[in-house]
This record gives sequence, C-alpha cells and structure tokens, in this order.
Amino acid sequence: MCYFSDEEKRKEMHGILSEQDMETIAKALFHRALKLQIGCGAEPSLYKNLTGIVRLGKQYNVPYISLTTNGNLLTKEQLFSMAEAGLDEITLSTHGIRKETYEHLMTNGKYDLFLQLLDNLKEVKKQYPDFRIRINYTMNEDNTEELKDFWKVFGDIPLNILQLRPVQEIGNSEYQNFSLQKISELLDSVVNPLVEECKRKGIICMAPEHKNLQILEQETPDKDKTFEELTYCYVSARSCWNEDFDYHTETFESYCRRKRMGKYILQKLFSRTENKLDKPKHVTRKMNYSVK
Repeated sequence: MCYFSDEEKRKEMHGILSEQDMETIAKALFHRALKLQIGCGAEPSLYKNLTGIVRLGKQYNVPYISLTTNGNLLTKEQLFSMAEAGLDEITLSTHGIRKETYEHLMTNGKYDLFLQLLDNLKEVKKQYPDFRIRINYTMNEDNTEELKDFWKVFGDIPLNILQLRPVQEIGNSEYQNFSLQKISELLDSVVNPLVEECKRKGIICMAPEHKNLQILEQETPDKDKTFEELTYCYVSARSCWNEDFDYHTETFESYCRRKRMGKYILQKLFSRTENKLDKPKHVTRKMNYSVK
C-alpha cells in the first residue's frame, strides 16, 4: 500500500543525502517552495537529522513544512525538537485501528509504539497548539469496518485532519487486494458516521463518496502531467527534481532560463491536443475528496 512494503522499490530508494547536499539543494530550490513535504513513499524517520531539514526550510522561509511518517522510530525528544524548529504538521500513515490489523498491514510497524507516539503528540500539542496532527488512513477490504472503533483509539487525540484514502495499487506492495467493493458497501454505515463525528468535533475530514470510488475503478489513462511535474520537485538520494537539473551548479531560476520554461508552458497551455498517459506503476491516481 506504500513504497515501503515493496521490496524492489526499497532497493531502488537506498542512499543517504549528506547534510552538505541538503544545504545545496535548499539553496537551489527552497526559496521557491510553498510547501516542504518530508517523506513521500519511503519512511523519513530513518534519516537521523530531520530537525536539520525543518530548520533549513524555515531558514528559506518555506510557508508550510509537513512530515509524513508511520512514526514508530520517532522519539518524544525528536518530536519536540522538530516542533520547536518550526514543523507545522505531522501526518501519520496508518492502516489499522486494532493491533492485529495494524501490525499485519504496516510493514515492520509496532502497535504499542504507535500508541506511545500518540501520547507523545498530545504533549507536543499542549506546548505548541498551532502544531497540526493529521491521520492518513488507507482503507481496504480488511480494515474499513473497524473504523467504527476509531474513537476508541483517537478519542482523546487532538486531531486536526483525518484523510480516509481508498487503497490503490502502487508497485509490488505486500498487500494485493485492491478491490473497492467492500469500502463502497461500508460508506454509509461506517465511513459517513465517522465523517459526521469529525465535523462535530471540528476535525477536517477528507473522505471519498461513491462517485469517487467509481472513478478510481475506471481504467482510464491519466492526463498530461506537465503542470504537476513543473510544480512538484521530488528530492531523494538518487534524484533531484528533473534528470537534467544539477543542484550543484544551478538554481530553479537558471534551470528555467536554460530550458526556456516560459515558452514551454505557453505552448502546453494553448496546445489543442491533450496527451493521455498510462498510469505509472508507482504513482497513485489523483482523486477529488469531499472535505467535511
């Protein structure tokens, strides 16, 4: 259900960025960023200096900094350190409410560590009330029904956002049941009551409706991703934004000048043809959620 449960993808993602490389990348790109997203597919807490990345983001005045993680490796000290440095939001990926489901679906996940993390976050929130806690829950046929017990675990957690995401096929993940039928069957009896309770508690909830699930099930190619790729800069130990971008010698602006990006954007914007693309193996399909 995520890259981290795909053995082949984990092999591809090996490598560590040095602090010098991070500083060089920040100098080249961060001043143009509206959001710094730490963690995308792989588990970011394996990197030991997350606080340093947060500080770099604040140094270059990035308006919003978010960390996506399963949280099992994060200590209370790290959480407080990142919050103090300016981390705006932590997003916890979870695929189960009950211990047996959580540990079955979360690769190397330990339920007791997850519960301790939630307790630690309550303390962080008390000291940093503007710090936001978000849960991303990936729904599948084996874990959607237990959402009826959501408040037994999260009832006293000061959540800001809950996102209920239908399972999608991304790579060769260990979990292989991508049917949306049971999710659809449980929308009215399980998911919608949870959405309404979130609304009552003042928690933003992003959840699919039946029409959203129907769209996901359609095997239609994705549209041209030109503008998405222009605004999304993925950075890892093996790549930085585009293949021909050298962050050691270029900045965002010098690269755009060299590539005549303004002309390229205008050509794409006024092109009469709409290119359709096959969905990449490791990319989820975009979906419009109902925000309650």
